[in-house]
Amino acid sequence: MSNPLFERSALPYQLPPFAEIREEHYVPAFERGMAEQLGEVAGIVGSGEAPTFANTVVALEQSGELLTRVANVFFNISGSDASAGTDAIDAEMSPRLAAHRDAIYLDAGLFARVETLYQRRDELGLDAEGGRLVEEYYRRFVRAGARLDAEGQRRLRELNAELATAATEFRQNIMTDTKAAALVVDKAEDLVGLAPAAVAAAAENAGTLGHAGAWVVSLQNVSNQPVLAELADREVRQRVMTASLGRGASGNNDLAIRIAALRAEQATLLGYPDYAAYSVADQTAKTVEAVDEMLGRLVPPAVGNAEREAAELSAAMQASDGEDADLRSWDWQFWSEKVRAERFSVDGDALRPYLELDRVLRDGVFFAAEQVYGITVLERDDLVGYHPEVRVFEVFDADGSALGLFLGDFFTRPSKRGGAWMNELVSQSGLLGTRPVVVNNLNIVKPPAGEPALLTWDNVRTLFHEFGHALHGLFSDVQYPSFSGTEVPRDFVEFPSQVNEMWMDRPEVLANYAKHYETGEPMPAELIERMATARRFGEGFRTVEYLGAALLDWAWHRVSGGEALAGTDAETFEDEALRKAGVSMAAIPPRYRTGYFAHIFASGYAAGYYSYIWSEVLDADTVQWFGDGAASIRAKGEVFRRELLAMGGSVDPMAAFESVRGRAPEIEPLLIRRGLSD
Repeated sequence: MSNPLFERSALPYQLPPFAEIREEHYVPAFERGMAEQLGEVAGIVGSGEAPTFANTVVALEQSGELLTRVANVFFNISGSDASAGTDAIDAEMSPRLAAHRDAIYLDAGLFARVETLYQRRDELGLDAEGGRLVEEYYRRFVRAGARLDAEGQRRLRELNAELATAATEFRQNIMTDTKAAALVVDKAEDLVGLAPAAVAAAAENAGTLGHAGAWVVSLQNVSNQPVLAELADREVRQRVMTASLGRGASGNNDLAIRIAALRAEQATLLGYPDYAAYSVADQTAKTVEAVDEMLGRLVPPAVGNAEREAAELSAAMQASDGEDADLRSWDWQFWSEKVRAERFSVDGDALRPYLELDRVLRDGVFFAAEQVYGITVLERDDLVGYHPEVRVFEVFDADGSALGLFLGDFFTRPSKRGGAWMNELVSQSGLLGTRPVVVNNLNIVKPPAGEPALLTWDNVRTLFHEFGHALHGLFSDVQYPSFSGTEVPRDFVEFPSQVNEMWMDRPEVLANYAKHYETGEPMPAELIERMATARRFGEGFRTVEYLGAALLDWAWHRVSGGEALAGTDAETFEDEALRKAGVSMAAIPPRYRTGYFAHIFASGYAAGYYSYIWSEVLDADTVQWFGDGAASIRAKGEVFRRELLAMGGSVDPMAAFESVRGRAPEIEPLLIRRGLSD
């Protein structure tokens, strides 16, 4: 059959030909891609030649081109525009892909060649990136079980297949449950507090989802839904929170226990006491003790902050609703907004008219990147994305040379999973002669036709954050695809994106984009000042909410031996884990509960959700460096790009940090930022 995925795209930058790709193309492309790569591996092993860097390691880097191409396209689609057909393909292919990976990394002949090169790596005369690549492949093979005996490898293959199937089921259950848990109301009065545009969007959403005449507010994949800050009706807020916290309980709770048990067995098989130890050994943290020390240092001051905030919110609530009013989880965000508005005269709704999506994107996100790195971004209306809402932009360097493509997929829809993320459709590589094509996915509520998309301050932060990931991919300048862009340890990957958030409220950037969508008037200076004053308000809540999720993840993956979870009840486990960790606050549920914790049960963050705050230590320290006045922002941007962003995983990430900062990271800037230190 004719299949557009079989060959490299002829479009600019090898942008996939989305207008030609159909669901029926994916499985044949996956199957041909796996067969081609296994044939390439067989050629490496059976060549009869002594192993060299070129005929073994470089050959592995060049293998699987078709498989990489179809996987990049398909898994972007399955997360951003899924259908029953893509769900079925995902369920079929995930265990087959896990088996395919095992067929490569458990190939004894291939490992023998890699091990020989690893042992002789100092004699090979390689440059730094080549030497690191040899070490990287050896590490991959060992962590994949290449040193296990035949029985151990047999069991590991079974575990990997089971885990791949379970993760796919978990992910699809979340999408189903999140759709089903949407708030459906029959009276517009139930939505008092929402902006008129949001109410209109809820009516349009209802029509799309088959609830004509009603209003539907879809949920996002977090515990504390953003609408809880706005809905005035307490009973409606309670409905939202109850639905949010209950997602996944009926199906995914038991599935989470099974996944955690399988991972615990996997870790034991590979010689680690638990999955957390296995996972973190491959990260910059290196040891569970290092993670324990950091999280333990943050919990007491964060909880203290949150308790002080709770007392203040309770007082405001009781002054309004009576002394018997009890602050609950569905009240926190609502009363937090009221107290913020009263104390700092900062009203979230008052900000929205100054935060129109297209202006924030062009005059904020892109403008900041131009100021810091010298790049320009131009929209390409002639290039087609994978959905009508996807926009395609070409990115040019300071000297006018082409860098790559950026795709923006900003609005929520029923076929898209919750959250925000960056994908690479094409990774930069000197070896393969490819330049980057990257995607940012967000879940901004789409306004009714003809209405402007007015953002919350959190939406703006997410735009800047995700574009930080995009820049990491776009600036990649490495030889080997294994090191391209965001191919860095998980507890380092969030660092560049968090740094990029700093530009959102830098005066010259904010003044360039924060303009009224109707009048063009700039955001009033006094409002900007009040925002700056209010910045730390609510840090106790935000830190405890995050730590609850990070410590819950940690608890699920510190279990020794899969049998230890036999007879476990997920909700009981969760309650006990949060209590033991010291972050059990009924009014602040963790950012993710077990049943919808996609990061750890259906994605790559198992035993790694700590990464966000681990990376934030580096981020806060780097923000301080950018602002110390020792050189211009443009000059520092060049250093940050050259020494860190461009290097991807081709150097030790902490060495890259030190080459920028001039020293190892310090935690004090983070403690100050989060209000955990004077």
